[in-house]
Amino acid sequence: MHNEVPLFSVPKGMYLLSHSVGCLPMQTSSVVAKSYFTPWQQKGGDAWPEWLSIIEQFCHELGMIFNANEADFCPQLSISSALSQYLQSLGQQPNKSKRTVLMHATAFPSLGFAVQGLEKYGFTLKLIDKDIAPNDLDAWQVHMTDDVAVAVITHVHSNSGELSKIVEISKLCRAKKVRVVVDIAQSAGIIPIDLQDWQADVVVGSCVKWLCGGPGAGFIWINPAHVDELWPKNIGWFSHENPFEFDIEHFAYAKGAKRFWGGTPSILPYASAVVGIQQIRKIGVSNIYAHSKKLQSIVLNSTATYLTNTIKLEESGGTLCLALNNNLLDRLANELTQSNVYFDRRENSIRLSWHIYNTEQEARKVANIFHCL
Repeated sequence: MHNEVPLFSVPKGMYLLSHSVGCLPMQTSSVVAKSYFTPWQQKGGDAWPEWLSIIEQFCHELGMIFNANEADFCPQLSISSALSQYLQSLGQQPNKSKRTVLMHATAFPSLGFAVQGLEKYGFTLKLIDKDIAPNDLDAWQVHMTDDVAVAVITHVHSNSGELSKIVEISKLCRAKKVRVVVDIAQSAGIIPIDLQDWQADVVVGSCVKWLCGGPGAGFIWINPAHVDELWPKNIGWFSHENPFEFDIEHFAYAKGAKRFWGGTPSILPYASAVVGIQQIRKIGVSNIYAHSKKLQSIVLNSTATYLTNTIKLEESGGTLCLALNNNLLDRLANELTQSNVYFDRRENSIRLSWHIYNTEQEARKVANIFHCL
């Protein structure tokens, strides 16, 4: 999609790595300079009120793009730290025999590592085998044994691009009294998300990919229906219901999701993320999704006969994960590199992402590369 004034600073060449890092919005540098650096330069320690307003704006923008209350969001360092925080907060739940965390084996490894790091709290990781389809509802049902406390559902799987059936899997979880955590790392900003439709318990995400917000701005959304039952362990003065009370002998958890905030907050990553979210929201996630699907279809129509996997565009995110035999995989990787295409490889697949700043001309160029193999 072309604009008279570029909205993003896109690296020279064909940038198809939005599943890794989204491109920098053109306004980010000037907006961040004004909202973060100028107050620091002019006010020093008195800049805190303005800096904290950045966090308020960040949560507001998340609420707008995901159709949720801004009070139910809390900044986090990363998705894995958010999951770890949430699991530890369940420590005072009455049924301590339920400490198994279920996820599909194709979930991002960091999520599994977070669970394994909590073994001393009694948590155990349970995986649905990678050879079982992520949307196999029978498999989820069978694996959801009585010891399972939490199911972590990947909205869009990074290695296949497959879109999970959040509503259907969540329904199975609720029937078993299993809490639902949804990872939206690969879907936020490219697939329209309405948290009111999902009614998950927790949603974790970051802004580095399709939201074009840069690294460091993670977040957690907590369903307000049960937030008061959660007791985070990694707490600090911004987890307090009144951070500026300054009474070392008195601590009371914040009433909402901010109880997960912790100590003195980081600001700069969120100042950058606000600009990215605003830009994506202004364009419209549904418009970005439609544009991405149009470009993906151009590529897929020319590549389907070469692939060893089946891709259904309506059941995938913004990334085409093209699985090929090793000979073709190497040849394609070489041709893409020679054409100055930004891409990456995972296992037997090449991953190509299509965002709003990608064009039909680029999609047709990739399609032509396949014809030359």
